[in-house]
Amino acid sequence: MVGTERSAPASLPRLVIAAPASGHGKTTVATGLMAALSRAGHRVSGHKVGPDYIDPGYHALATGMPGRNLDPHLVGEQRLVPLLLHGARDVDLAIIEGVMGLYDGQIGGEGFASTAHVATVTRTPVVLVVDISHASRSIAALVQGMVAFDPSVRIVGVILNKAGSARHAGEVVSALESTGLPVLGVLQRDDGIVAPSRHLGLVPADERDDAAHALDRLAAQIAERIDLVELLALAHSAPALDDAPWDPTTEVTAASDRLPVVAMAGGRAFTFRYAETEELLRAAGCDVVTFDPLLDHALPAGTAGLYLGGGFPEVHAAGLAANELLRAALGDAIAAGVPTVAECAGLLYLCRSVDGVPMVGTLEADAIMSPRLTLSYRTAVAPVDHLLGVAGTRVTGHEFHRTTVAPAASADAGWIIEGEHVGFASPTMHASYLHTHWAGHPHMAQNFADAVHAYQPDTTRLSGQRVRIAETYQDPEEHVAPQEAGLRFHGDQESLEGLADFAVNTHDETPPAWLTDALRASLDGIGTYPRPGEAEAAIARRHGRPAAGVLATAGATEAFTLIARARDWRRPFVVHPQFTEPDVALAAAGHSPEHLHCDPATGFALDPTLVPDDADLVMIGNPTNPTSVLHTEQSLRRLMRPGRVVVVDEAFMDSVPGERHSLAGTPLPGVLVVRSLTKLWSIPGVRAGYVLGPPDLLAELRAHQAPWSVSTTAASAMVATASEQALAEAARRTTRIAQHRAVLTGGLTELGIAFVEPAAPFVLAKVGRGTHARLRDAGYAVRRADTFPGLDDSWVRIAVRRPATTRSLLAALTVDRTTAAASAEHRTAERVGI
Repeated sequence: MVGTERSAPASLPRLVIAAPASGHGKTTVATGLMAALSRAGHRVSGHKVGPDYIDPGYHALATGMPGRNLDPHLVGEQRLVPLLLHGARDVDLAIIEGVMGLYDGQIGGEGFASTAHVATVTRTPVVLVVDISHASRSIAALVQGMVAFDPSVRIVGVILNKAGSARHAGEVVSALESTGLPVLGVLQRDDGIVAPSRHLGLVPADERDDAAHALDRLAAQIAERIDLVELLALAHSAPALDDAPWDPTTEVTAASDRLPVVAMAGGRAFTFRYAETEELLRAAGCDVVTFDPLLDHALPAGTAGLYLGGGFPEVHAAGLAANELLRAALGDAIAAGVPTVAECAGLLYLCRSVDGVPMVGTLEADAIMSPRLTLSYRTAVAPVDHLLGVAGTRVTGHEFHRTTVAPAASADAGWIIEGEHVGFASPTMHASYLHTHWAGHPHMAQNFADAVHAYQPDTTRLSGQRVRIAETYQDPEEHVAPQEAGLRFHGDQESLEGLADFAVNTHDETPPAWLTDALRASLDGIGTYPRPGEAEAAIARRHGRPAAGVLATAGATEAFTLIARARDWRRPFVVHPQFTEPDVALAAAGHSPEHLHCDPATGFALDPTLVPDDADLVMIGNPTNPTSVLHTEQSLRRLMRPGRVVVVDEAFMDSVPGERHSLAGTPLPGVLVVRSLTKLWSIPGVRAGYVLGPPDLLAELRAHQAPWSVSTTAASAMVATASEQALAEAARRTTRIAQHRAVLTGGLTELGIAFVEPAAPFVLAKVGRGTHARLRDAGYAVRRADTFPGLDDSWVRIAVRRPATTRSLLAALTVDRTTAAASAEHRTAERVGI
């Protein structure tokens, strides 16, 4: 049944937000309108044309109501209006976001399942969002063509997006007067409100920690630039609808009076499911309980059914694999006959592995990432009787993935699609790539719910716990003695041929072409002795200092040597954990530096009061290597004292967005700032650095500097990286570093590995003793931390790398921690005699 008997026509103010093509800004504008109208006191429902899961997630965040889909292929044309009315119960208006271009639908279907199709069936006025960034008057011709193409589609207004200037927008608005359509608003170019992308499209709202904040900014911008009053008037022009709202209780029935639990996967790894699926299961007498495969270690109590929907298990593979207890519980439950439906992400999760990372292992199959995106509507037929239907059952659905599974099917396949057997099926389990909308096929919900009601647990099978023990795993309780390396040990000694390098902190992009060209051009001048004057002048301009306030050096290491030799320091202090070359330089100059160890319990924060007042030299990193801690400018200033020299090592400050808390641009008495160019610019072979400070202090350092220590090539690098072009490139690189670092920290969080909140292009993580050596054996070089004063061998420093490379390391950490947990459980069992 589609709905209840007909009732009086329903008045529902509503609009479709459409566009001439993908990429014009439909999601941005539609979501922004929902948020702006909700914040203005209106109750708004959000709907999406097509099968997409991600956009409805943003709609839900904007409206506080479930996002819903309207797709005639998935649910049938006859259900569009009932489902719209169901999702829009008791609201002030509905906003329907279109899909692709207004008239683009199923290939070969002559516009079937297009935005225009849904707008016509639901009799909803259309507002066009048009990207005008590459045209002006031609936009009017485009809009006029959209209006004339199908007169049954009622286009009522236009929103202009990505205007370059007020003058540009004015030209377009003037041209649009010929169409007779009102321009409801103009949005300027603003990439800051565009949701980040992933290999399947946008990043789900549930996975964006900044989603709510970004939505607030978007809502404010929409409210300021779009005429919401006129837009509401257009929404109220929509005619009343005759159909009754869809009602799940008329589609399915409960098989018993009890409420068996259906455990539905959720959380960041499983964000894709249609709201009506849960509503149908509840109507069929099931108690739907969401669990998080990343965080929960057990299934909900009384689980009698499992629904594993869509998402990104390949992105969260490390975290999913690390949750060994839940993987085992799932495997045991499925083996015990708990009715299980797994769609796409659920299919991958039940495989033995995803890109080599262990998963649940219920299916004798493995999944790998593919360069090819599979995105298509499907019609499927059940080849045998299985959990979701009898042989010959025909359903519609869609596929949306960039992975492949081998083998593609079991002996009893889940579906036949385009003549091929795909998926895995049995009387109690069904797993395939096909996404189905159960509102369009309520018999699937009924079959699954009936099986859940009929399930009787086999306690003997559920009591088993599968544990895989790696024979080579080293006991984490055994202390691994540090190598005899000392303060002269550095990350490049870790990075050997054949190992994935996470030990060296240089940026993993190649130097920009303009820098490479400058370095090559410098070779024309190597016939004369180097003079760093031009380089120091360029650096002075870069930081707003006098030329006498800059000293070019052969990297930061030479700077530390010059500082150590400059005076007969009475009581030098080095704040640790930090780069060890200041200690080495002081010791080589005959000094005995004392240490202030920052407390890991405070996140290695600096407490300036712990430095004795009579310390005449204090050396500290900011951000600090290896902790990645960024100390505040205020705390650094509190180190200043009359007669004291404070040295701040800012070797990684150029990797901090905006170089916040830097002292480089603020001349201060007694403060020296040391910079290095080798890290961000990926040129460790060019020893280039400099010191900023009071001219009188720098004169003391110059007195100890060897002649011609700064090469012509290093000086050229200094000039090139001080340019405006370099500053723009640095901003791009720092943004990329932050994005890539988030992949690393997100993976560590999912694995339950503690780390220090990072500001630099590396992360200090507490992985446990012995992990460093085991990662090395697995082919990964991370920087041991036990050579830094104040740290032991339970810590490692991990350099930020590209996401794909990082995920391979996270996978190795996953395997390491999984075998660690298994080994620990095995030892415990042996001790108690099990």
